[in-house]
Amino acid sequence: MTESDRPEIYRSKSIDFNKNGKLDPYEDPALKPRVRVRDLLSRMTIEEKTCQLATLYGYQRVLRDDLPTAKWKDKVWKDGIANIDEHLNGIPEWRNKRPSKHTGPPSAHARAINEVQRWFVEQTRLGIPVDFTNEGIRGLCYQGATNFPAQVGVGATWDVDLARRIGEVTGREAKAVGYTNIYSPILDVARDPRWGRVVECYGEDPFHVGTLGTAQALGLQSAGVASTAKHFAVYGAPKGGRDGEARTDPQLTRREMLDMHLTPFEMAIRNAGLLGVMSSYNDYDGVPVSGSREFLMDQLRGRMGFRGYVVSDSNAVEYLYKKHRVVGSYRAAAVRFLESGGNVRTNFTSPSGFINAIRDAVERREISQQTIDARVAEVLRVKFELGLFDDPFVRNPSRADDVVGCREHREIALEAAQKSIVLLKNDGVLPLSRDLGSILVCGPNANSTGHSISRYGPVGGEVVSLLEGVRAAVGDGIRVEYAKGCEVVDRNWPKSDFYEHPLAEDEAALLDEAVELARKADVVVLALGESETTIGESKSRVSLALTGRQRLLARRLHATGKPVVVVLMQGRALAINWVDDHIPAVLSAWFPGEACGTAIAGALFGDFSPGGKLPITVPRTVGQVPLAFPFKRSSHAGQGSGHNPNGVGQSRMAGPLYPFGHGLSYTRFEYTELKIEPAEISPSDSATVTCRVHNAGDRPGDEVVQLYVEDQVSSLVTYERVLRGFQRVSLEPGESTEVTFSLPASSLALTGLDNVRRVEPGAFTVSVGSSSEDLRLSDELSVPPPSEVAQRPSQSVE
Repeated sequence: MTESDRPEIYRSKSIDFNKNGKLDPYEDPALKPRVRVRDLLSRMTIEEKTCQLATLYGYQRVLRDDLPTAKWKDKVWKDGIANIDEHLNGIPEWRNKRPSKHTGPPSAHARAINEVQRWFVEQTRLGIPVDFTNEGIRGLCYQGATNFPAQVGVGATWDVDLARRIGEVTGREAKAVGYTNIYSPILDVARDPRWGRVVECYGEDPFHVGTLGTAQALGLQSAGVASTAKHFAVYGAPKGGRDGEARTDPQLTRREMLDMHLTPFEMAIRNAGLLGVMSSYNDYDGVPVSGSREFLMDQLRGRMGFRGYVVSDSNAVEYLYKKHRVVGSYRAAAVRFLESGGNVRTNFTSPSGFINAIRDAVERREISQQTIDARVAEVLRVKFELGLFDDPFVRNPSRADDVVGCREHREIALEAAQKSIVLLKNDGVLPLSRDLGSILVCGPNANSTGHSISRYGPVGGEVVSLLEGVRAAVGDGIRVEYAKGCEVVDRNWPKSDFYEHPLAEDEAALLDEAVELARKADVVVLALGESETTIGESKSRVSLALTGRQRLLARRLHATGKPVVVVLMQGRALAINWVDDHIPAVLSAWFPGEACGTAIAGALFGDFSPGGKLPITVPRTVGQVPLAFPFKRSSHAGQGSGHNPNGVGQSRMAGPLYPFGHGLSYTRFEYTELKIEPAEISPSDSATVTCRVHNAGDRPGDEVVQLYVEDQVSSLVTYERVLRGFQRVSLEPGESTEVTFSLPASSLALTGLDNVRRVEPGAFTVSVGSSSEDLRLSDELSVPPPSEVAQRPSQSVE
């Protein structure tokens, strides 16, 4: 838009949103948001207020128009709307209905978003701008956006700075094309590997999840977009790991709910200032979260200090009436959502149903004007804090073409894929030599890419397959053959997750082809694991074994006598007992994103040493579930103090296949000089924990130094040990570094019988090491009784 085209409402330093020729308080950038909110709220009709309590889903979901039309004046959003979700983001199943030329390139998308925003600013009475929301857990949900590893893969990096940079990239690309609020990170704590959405979570430990999630949120919001975390709350522990319509009934004690599942949200709210939270479908102890004042008001806004707005997960409001049946009508469900602390209803249906239900409830006096005003004010506050009332448009749409998927961003995606790889086992086969004559790259994931494309992440981009990555890595020097061997699932899936079925003729042919080629190869790289068929939303399982004919393929290739390296591409823990017992080298690559094959090939040939660590415990069998870290004292036979993960006998068989935090390297790291200063702290103080880490091998490598704390004696049964710090360090051969952690006394607290967190006096064991079971150094930290602290003389400060 040129200066001559700009309507008179656009001034040099403000916008006349209500078109009255005056600078009203809500239009004045010099005033504080709370003053502007109060002024705007006083001018709004009930029609305008209720429109700020609903989402309008974008093109081809609810909107039938990619740009505004004259018919919009007859729609409910003629009085405004809280947000528009996923508009023109290019999801294939939506755009195939009728593609929009405005989805891409990015500059065209940014201009289209500007046109939609301009309609709301210029064509509604008060000109309240729209918050444009979108998904973004693997990168921005937009065609051609930078495609990062699945969130569980980011969890495997244990790299806080990297998580923040992923957030920054996602935020920059979102901002460039016009999105202002991104539904990310997922802060669910994945405690059951059967659950399909483990792939979307950072892991199973609340401190680990909260630390990485906070970094992602900080990165997003540093780019000028809101971070809306999901799914609040207790969503990561569905009963029996079951997903789909059974998203309910988590079997958790109250303290476990508070300490395990609310902690990541509290960390991100307090340390990143989250501007959004998505309320979840499920109930807790019989109360649906999206209709729970305790969760959305007392816990979220009261205890945690949240000051953003709550958007419901799709259908969460409707479920109060249709599934949970805690109210008798849809109108009552809408009222309960708002009265409980929810702000914006989201669903894949027109917003008019919810908006009209609330208007009807107001007329019937079933909901107070005070509640309506409070919920609307919280939405408006976020819009003011995002700067939507000062700069509602994408300033330079053409720049978007240079931002989305740029080289700098793709380099970060490659780094993330490399750092997410975990070396589970290595009997000296890895790294592979480039002097080999031939390699067979085999398996259902050898030439697949669908696993690295997500409904909640980038669409339409390219992913480098493992086969392509290996061929590029070796060039013409090594002959690279390919055989699929089998599919990820067989024709009897999902029934074959219960029992095996006879081998079909075409399946036998694929196996035979792979075996024949393996006999001619010097080494076999076998890519097994999962696909978008077996894991994701509504894709829970009853087993953790490899699906289809993958186990049979591994056995037959091993029987050739050729060295076999297994590469797992997965989103959950897989019980690979036979593979661990018989295959000399195993890499876990998760779902690595666009740089999949490039990163894995680099690890295979030693271009870098894998340095990732497991963000989840790997059980030996689904029968051990629940089996996750942290765990209560003596609740996991074979784990805990003194357990040796490399041992033998009953103790090892009762424990996990691989513990939380496990990950090997091509080099060796030594730990020395553990120091805790001071060794005694009051409940309001902090200690500094340091140790030295030395690369004692002959290769560069990364080590994730992990800090664990154990309460020696407590008034309640606590966890065996808890994670309280981690740092990823890179060291050259022979290099050493000092690693420093801050350990505040608050991190030693437990939740008492009164549900209040407090630090009890006593002794705590502080340990550092390479995994939750590979602890290298330990010392003691103590908290004296309050009487002793009070009797000590104060120290003067000069």
